[in-house]
Amino acid sequence: MSASLTPIRGTWIRVCGYEIRVHVREGRGDEHDVPLVLCNGIGASLEVFDSLIQGLDPERTVISFDVPGSGLSPVPRLPYTFHVLAATVARMLTQLGYVRFDVLGYSWGGALAQQLAFQFPRRCRRAVLMCTATGVMMVPAKPYVLWHMTTPRRYRDPEYAAQVAPLIYGGAARTDLEGVRAVFGKVETAASRRGYVYQLLAGSIWASLPFLPGIWQPVLILAGDDDPIIPLVNAKAMQRLIPHAQLSVFPGGHIDPLLRSDDIGSRIERFLTQKDNDNDE
Repeated sequence: MSASLTPIRGTWIRVCGYEIRVHVREGRGDEHDVPLVLCNGIGASLEVFDSLIQGLDPERTVISFDVPGSGLSPVPRLPYTFHVLAATVARMLTQLGYVRFDVLGYSWGGALAQQLAFQFPRRCRRAVLMCTATGVMMVPAKPYVLWHMTTPRRYRDPEYAAQVAPLIYGGAARTDLEGVRAVFGKVETAASRRGYVYQLLAGSIWASLPFLPGIWQPVLILAGDDDPIIPLVNAKAMQRLIPHAQLSVFPGGHIDPLLRSDDIGSRIERFLTQKDNDNDE
C-alpha cells in the first residue's frame, strides 16, 4: 500500500468521565467505509501506529486514540477494567458518529479488542488481534522479558528501548535498531507511572479464554514466529477457540507490525475486504 496523504483530524472526547485524545484519518466515508479502530499496546501513544496506518488503504477511515493515562490522555483518578474501557470506547465512537466499526488490537490493546468484539457483537463487524493473547490464562513470556515490561522506560528513553528491544521484541528488533528508535521516538508522551500501573492492573485481572467461543465475528489473528512477549502457541490456542478465526503467521517479532507496514497492512486489508463466506487467508 502506498503512504496516505489523507489529513488526520485530531480531537478530544469527554466520555464516561475520561478525557481521551483521538485522531481520525477520514476515508471515503461511504456505506462501505467501516472505520477501523486501533487499540494500542501498553504505555504507548497513538503515534506508534503511524507507519501501520500508512500501510492501510488510504480510503479507509482509521481511528486511533490514547488510552486514559497514556500519551496525552490524562491519568484517571481510579483504575479501570477492560469491561469499562470497552464501554468507554464504544461511547467514544458513538460521539464521533460511528455505529459499526472494525477493531484492531495490538499487544495489550488486543485484550481491549477482544472485549469490544465480545461486548458489542452488533456493532463490531470484524476484529484483528495482533501480537496478543488471552490475559492471565495465557502461556507467559520468560521472566526476564516480563521484568522489562513492568516499566514504561522504553517509551521515555529511545536508547534504552534499542538496548532491550532485541531481548523483549525479537524479530526485526534484533537487527533494525534504528527502526526501533524511530518507533519509540514517535511517542508523544509516555504513560505516567500511575497510568502504566493502571494498564498493568487491568491486564492482571482479565482473561478471555472463557468467552472466546462467544466471539462470532470474523477474526484475523496476526502473530510473529519470533515474539518473546507473546509465544506463538497463544495465537494457535486462540484460533482453535474462536469460531471464525484465521491465523496468519509472519516472520518476525513483537514490534515487526510497527516496522513492516506494507506486509502487515496488506494482510489486514485482505482480511477486512474479503467476503464473509471467504475463509481463505
